[in-house]
Amino acid sequence: MTVGLRRPDADDRVVGELLARCTFPPSGTAVTCAVSGGADSSALLALAVAAGLDVTAVHVDHGLRPGSAAEAEVVRELAQAWGASFVARSCVVEPGGDVEARARAARHRLVGPGALFGHTADDQAETVVLRLLRGTGPTGLAAMRATTHPILGLRRAETEALGEHLGVDVVRDPTNTDLRFRRNRVRAEVMPLLDGVAERDVVPLLCRLAEQSAQVADLLEVLAAELDPTSARALSTAPAPVAAAAFRRWWSEVTGEPFPPDAASIDRVMAVARGEATRCDVARGWSLRRSAGRLHLESTSAPSSTDDDARSMGLG
Repeated sequence: MTVGLRRPDADDRVVGELLARCTFPPSGTAVTCAVSGGADSSALLALAVAAGLDVTAVHVDHGLRPGSAAEAEVVRELAQAWGASFVARSCVVEPGGDVEARARAARHRLVGPGALFGHTADDQAETVVLRLLRGTGPTGLAAMRATTHPILGLRRAETEALGEHLGVDVVRDPTNTDLRFRRNRVRAEVMPLLDGVAERDVVPLLCRLAEQSAQVADLLEVLAAELDPTSARALSTAPAPVAAAAFRRWWSEVTGEPFPPDAASIDRVMAVARGEATRCDVARGWSLRRSAGRLHLESTSAPSSTDDDARSMGLG
């Protein structure tokens, strides 16, 4: 694994040029990096080390593939060779519907808040397309943010080239080419088709859309901060984009879910706020109930005796 491996150094021309286009925090900052061992996350680890950060690499094994547990050792050796700390975590994500989203949610939960992820501009463009297909609005189109995705300015081909330059023997995940998964179909089929129709590389265009949407989403967040999302009247009379932003903020605070409800879910929420329904399913095992003009988010899973209050978080 480490034979022929080079330590990433900001003075290295290849490393330095890529690092200049990243958004890492200042040197010396302690960061957690989610590292699967693939080309992108290995590049994240390499560039974080080169940036002078105090890095802890966290590998999450979802148990979805035979031999996946052994990949933690690959990441451990790489982190050790580059002077980073290492933590291995595991969970069981059962096969079945929405497995990608469930695995992603488990990964975010296990690496912890504020962790850095190794997604590139290509991933950002794919995410924008996927969210368009899901019927998202401006907040969803903002996609991933540079604060937790510091290598968004790089292309996938560049992270692969960096791995070769540094002598990294990257992990190859066969599920990344499995066309049963929607993201893989977008990557293999939709993106090349869009390039052909546009007669240009559409990744920069989609990334620019994400940046512009992020600016709109940030403005909505400022306006939404003044709105009480548990008040049915306040939510139903506010401008629709502001109401949606206020609800999504409340949703994140209550549920701890890393991904907000989609546009269809927000439509159901607004129907309850307007009094057209008394309750609705929102997403991922959570429902919304209206009572005496107040809105209550509740878990639809059976709560234990110790977490009843935590699972019903309407105010007033």
